[in-house]
Amino acid sequence: MKTSEGSRGAPDFLLMILTLALVGFGLVMVFSASSSMAGASEKFGNDALFFTKRQFAWAGLGTFLMLVIMNVPYAKFKKLFLPLMLFTIVLLIMVPFFSAINGASSWIRFAGLGIQPTELAKLAVILYLAAIITKKQDKFREFKRGLLPVMIVVGFIIGLIILQPDFGSSVILLLTAAIIIIAGGANLKQVLLSGAVLGGLAALVLSIYFLASGDDGGYRMERITAYRDPFSDPQGNGLQLLRSLEAFGHGGFWGAGLGNSVQKLFYLPEAYNDFIFSVIAEELGFFGVTVFLIFYMLFLWRALIVSLRCPDIYGTLVGVGLVSLIGIQALINMGGVSNAIPMTGVTLPFISYGGSSLLSLMIGMGILLSISREYNRVGVQRPEPRKKSASLHV
Repeated sequence: MKTSEGSRGAPDFLLMILTLALVGFGLVMVFSASSSMAGASEKFGNDALFFTKRQFAWAGLGTFLMLVIMNVPYAKFKKLFLPLMLFTIVLLIMVPFFSAINGASSWIRFAGLGIQPTELAKLAVILYLAAIITKKQDKFREFKRGLLPVMIVVGFIIGLIILQPDFGSSVILLLTAAIIIIAGGANLKQVLLSGAVLGGLAALVLSIYFLASGDDGGYRMERITAYRDPFSDPQGNGLQLLRSLEAFGHGGFWGAGLGNSVQKLFYLPEAYNDFIFSVIAEELGFFGVTVFLIFYMLFLWRALIVSLRCPDIYGTLVGVGLVSLIGIQALINMGGVSNAIPMTGVTLPFISYGGSSLLSLMIGMGILLSISREYNRVGVQRPEPRKKSASLHV
């Protein structure tokens, strides 16, 4: 039955199905990667489903929010960027007052739940940039009135994340912001120059921070050393990476079989989190990894198509930002555990264990599905060629 003229259309069901399929596969892999360890550990009550149940609860809540948000016209989020941005900044400032986990103060714990403000910051920055660029339009190409204020705000948030310290998320957010800014019409030369200046300031701030705190940042150099030659310290800095590479080797072409990973049995730390792609490679092999990557790229392609079909620049920039965020983070995670790039300790979107990450991603997908509903509206005017301010400029 067709909708009436001007009513909202149906969501993009292919994108919805691909999203839910990724989440479902993630639940399967979290169970496979964590059940043996959790079942043998008194810390987790010898409950093999300890992590799976929690991830399932977050997935259920995320799916509910996605379905609710996709029924909200995406243009309404344009007015929410300021309170969301201020709330995010407050949370990021609060983070250092909570105890560190694995050497990083990235979490806020309340009522037994851990919240990672950095995940919310990624979504907040995307909505902020899309709203500001849409509001400024042609003025955004002016450095002082357009790019400079935006770079200061984004740089401040990235600085708060660096000080946790969380370098992986900082790089992801920086690259995502750069893509949105360039897609929004900023001058590429100005973006590169501003990025270089911000990079220099970040290095200066970090140097002062490390000197004041007595932290020489040695573990970051250890990661680079492990990347260049993991065999130089096989029982120390290179241990995680070597275990990960062993998982890839053991998987071979067809894999050891779902649930049959050896490295997840107390050899590979964080097997259900940062290194879950290694478990996928070991259990499903080269063939399974190839199918997974094709599926992941299909998901990103469909999300990008939905974004580019949006009737206005705001929705397009939000969509492009979300696609960039997911794609960049996935690339950095998979590149790190396969030793293609240095390890940064970021999760694999939709797949790794982590409530804050999954929840923010599902909210983002709800916004994308809302964008698709607007495009599918009966009688909607299809996008005209972008104005000069909304196109890529160099």
